[in-house]
Amino acid sequence: MNADGSGMRRLTTEDNLRHFYPSLAPDGQRVLYAGFREQNVYEIYSLNLNDGSVDQLTNRMGVLSAPEVSPDGNSITFAKGNPNNGQFQVMVMDRDGENASNIPQIFGWDPTWSPNGKQILYASGPDGGVQLFVINRNGNGLHQVSNLPAIRGRSDWSSDGQWIVTYSGPAWHREVYMMNADGSNARQLTPSGGNSQGPSFSPDNKWVAFTAYFDKYGDNHGCEIYVIRIDGSDLRRLTNNDYCDYQPRWGP
Repeated sequence: MNADGSGMRRLTTEDNLRHFYPSLAPDGQRVLYAGFREQNVYEIYSLNLNDGSVDQLTNRMGVLSAPEVSPDGNSITFAKGNPNNGQFQVMVMDRDGENASNIPQIFGWDPTWSPNGKQILYASGPDGGVQLFVINRNGNGLHQVSNLPAIRGRSDWSSDGQWIVTYSGPAWHREVYMMNADGSNARQLTPSGGNSQGPSFSPDNKWVAFTAYFDKYGDNHGCEIYVIRIDGSDLRRLTNNDYCDYQPRWGP
């Protein structure tokens, strides 16, 4: 949909399959997403916005999620889940799905590229102790950047590299937080009481899109997409559907 909520259109057509984690490529021409294939197998797909054609990029690697194209358009990072032990690894592959490999010893999920493509931000940790970490693309420089309670995962980096947004809190009491890229000066961005989550920066870094339940709190199907300015003002609702709208990712 457009940034003001207009022009919503459906992209995938398989009613009997589950599709998750959409993200727009930097050129705005393709959408990546994870799709259910069979038990314990989710593949990564690339959908052409011009003609609707879909390319399958992976083949039975495991439970794959959160694909995102690098800023230079050459690589994709994603998470690979192991259904046998519940662990997730941060992965990188070529744009065409070739040469997929994990970043050694990096276990986590919901990866997202830094604006210069040299680092990856991701979530990791045991239940109750999840935090955000940054790792260099070459596997060096691992460090923790957040110190918030009950982080879930989905986060984003501002296009100028100055800020990070994420969400934190117990079930039905989650809030979106904004912090400096080094994790300092974390502050709650969203008004309390909306169970807000899954944030994404606008390309101009003036807005954050996210999922929340301000108007249908407590209804599992009541989440809608909202936007808010980075100073916490001008909250706007973009969607109004009888199903849950979630996981917004802003395009270029």
